[in-house]
Amino acid sequence: MAKFSAPRAQARPAAPAATTGASGTPDSPVRRAQPLALAAAGVTVVLWASAFVSIRSAGEAYAPGALALGRLLTGSLVLVAILLIRREGLPPRAAWPGIVVSGLLWFGGYSVVLNWGEQLVDAGTASLVVNIAPLLMALLAFRLLGESLAPRLLTGMAVSFAGAVVVGLSMAGGGSTSVLGVLLCLVAAVAYAGGVVAQKPTLAYATPLQVTTYGALIGAVGCLPFGWQLVQDAAHAPLSATLNMVYLGVFPTALAFTTWAYALARTTASRMGATTYAVPAIVVLMAWLLLDEIPGPLTLAGGVLCLAGVAVARSRSRRVKDQLPEAA
Repeated sequence: MAKFSAPRAQARPAAPAATTGASGTPDSPVRRAQPLALAAAGVTVVLWASAFVSIRSAGEAYAPGALALGRLLTGSLVLVAILLIRREGLPPRAAWPGIVVSGLLWFGGYSVVLNWGEQLVDAGTASLVVNIAPLLMALLAFRLLGESLAPRLLTGMAVSFAGAVVVGLSMAGGGSTSVLGVLLCLVAAVAYAGGVVAQKPTLAYATPLQVTTYGALIGAVGCLPFGWQLVQDAAHAPLSATLNMVYLGVFPTALAFTTWAYALARTTASRMGATTYAVPAIVVLMAWLLLDEIPGPLTLAGGVLCLAGVAVARSRSRRVKDQLPEAA
């Protein structure tokens, strides 16, 4: 399979010349965008970590497909409203192949399969299997996008994956495991990685808001066969489950996927994938603060490893600085 790389956006205005700050360090638009991209990635990671709790809660009343459709419909409504306010309109034709693939694979397929898998396996096993996605992402980005596999990135991902294994094993004691559940989580990981790699080149043509909005809409269309199930489940679900579904649509979908696309447009798919290894550590922290679930020493050690690996993977060599592309 031949490699392809993200084409440059056409008719882009020339970037303003770099200025020099008081410290003598060049103050270019790319340099100024780096803290914003890092903050956007942080918002995504925190909200996606919170989604695990909401999925477990809403999944008790909603079937996997119905939950995915309800989440995507809610997120799409919010995103379309923002898109209309900003008057961004339709993305160019060149962006649609990546939007369609990421919408079907990631927004739609990943949500359904992960919801189903989490009903069959314990949270620890699910998080462990799904956490192979960043590794798959790095390999796909290397093969299809021509991204480099830097030693720091590979080392950091290995450390974080080891931490995810520790967290997963420490959380898997009281749950149940099935072969089908593990396979579903594996399919979810593949869909997640494929969706991200398909989305990356698209951001050279369309804005993060456009990519997220139309990806969510396509994912919702793909989940329409679960529409009748959603109506039935909503009629009998407790208010708390429905509110969790709405939360999933507004925050982990509409907001977090947009901040993800914003950050992805300014760095590599491999580096963004490594960032998501912070999710298990944040889940542990949230369970501690919000649910009074005190983590054991093994869980804490795994969380520290996850964060340490992310720090290593996102660090840069002093001699070779990671050059971020201009904002799409």
